[in-house]
Parts: sequence; structure tokens; C-alpha cells
Amino acid sequence: MKKVYFIGAGPGDPELITVKGRKMLDNANVVIYAGSLVNPALLDGIKAEIYNSASMTLNETTEVIQKSVNAGKIVVRLHTGDTSFYSAISEQIERLRELNIGYEVIPGVSSAMAGAAILGQELTIPEISQTVIFTRIEGRTPVPESEKLSRLSKHKATLVIFLSVWMIEKVKDELLQGYSENTPVVIIEKATWPEQKIIRGTLKEIDTLVKDAGIKKTALIYVGDALKASEESLKKESRLYHKDFKHGYRGE
Repeated sequence: MKKVYFIGAGPGDPELITVKGRKMLDNANVVIYAGSLVNPALLDGIKAEIYNSASMTLNETTEVIQKSVNAGKIVVRLHTGDTSFYSAISEQIERLRELNIGYEVIPGVSSAMAGAAILGQELTIPEISQTVIFTRIEGRTPVPESEKLSRLSKHKATLVIFLSVWMIEKVKDELLQGYSENTPVVIIEKATWPEQKIIRGTLKEIDTLVKDAGIKKTALIYVGDALKASEESLKKESRLYHKDFKHGYRGE
């Protein structure tokens, strides 16, 4: 079956694409990439015909894919981060199914994971938070009523909020429905890019800090008490490496 390759390009650093993704990108005849979100350095030296999807509609990208695949070309659809959330691959795949065009998804490093790595931060800390929620605030694209930030905040889990820094006042107001105003917050703009910017603070002051830093888009918001772990010793250890914890690889 004819096939299209959806590849997660990683968060920005061109070395954070997977080996498999890099090999497929180098072998491609046609590449459709996600505009300014994908580091153009990833496209250096490739021999493919390149399309910037930032200026294209879904119909137009589908037409390019269909014509290219029918001509026997290797087609890569290059998305930022990982393809598993906020990548819009589902609507593209629906079109491909209608055209009887196969597809393969090659995962990438999400900016959420890259940001945690930059902080030297585990997002799940024993006794503090064992749940991580990836979400976004309601803007032009609606979210289900049960998934509004005001409701998610009541779990007091670690939150990683995408696509929302431009509405930071609303984000703050909704998060205060569940978190205290002293809850740690970290904003990372353009994680792993040369111009990345990191802001730390509390929920009480985060809107002011974001405005003062001039951050308006392409930023992640991390929220939760687990974030204290990258700045102080919390003395919260898992049982996995405890001397009294026995399992199949560590006998009596």
C-alpha cells in the first residue's frame, strides 16, 4: 500500500529527532513541514521538494500528498514535538483513509519532556504528585466542559499546559480554583531552541512575570508542587531502589 510518514521532529534542537525519523527525512522525496514550529535546520541538506504547511489548507496538503504518493514518491509530513497530541494528524489521517493511502507514525520528543529535562525535573514525585496532565485552555478551539482548567486544577496534579500563554491571566484565574497562589509555576519559551527562555515563580505572580518577559506564544506552562524538586531537596523517595524493597531482580 502507498504510504505517508508522519514524523515528530522534536522540540527544536535538531539533534532531538529520533534516528529513525532522521533517516526517513533524509530519504524523502517530498517533505511538508509545520512552518515556524519546526527548526529549519532539520531541512538542511535534504534533497526533497519542501512545502511549508503554515500557508496551506488541509485540502492543499492532502492534494500534494496524493499527487506525490501516486507518483511513487516518499512523502514525509514533519510535525513539531511528538505527534500524539496537538499535532492535528487525526484529521489528515482521515483524509488519507478516504484516499486509500497508508501511513506510518514515527514518534518524536515532545516539548513537554524536553522542558522537564531542561529543568532536570521529574514530573512525578512520590507523595506529592503521581499524575501528569497535558492540556490547554479554551481559546478559539473549545475544550470539553469537564476538562476546563478550573476543574483540572482541583486534582492538584502536575499540569503541563500547551498553547495558552497568550491568555495567561485567564490561565491564572482558572488554576486558582484548585491550586494555592504559592504553587510553583515554570514557563519555558521555545524549549531547546537557542533563544529559549525560562521563568520561575508562583501562581500568584506568574501573569506579571510573563508580561515582563514579553512571552506571548510558543511556550509551555508547568504547574504543581512537584516542580519544587528541581530547586530543593524534598526527601521523597520511591520504593523502587529502597534497600528493603524486594522484586524479581533483587532477591532476599
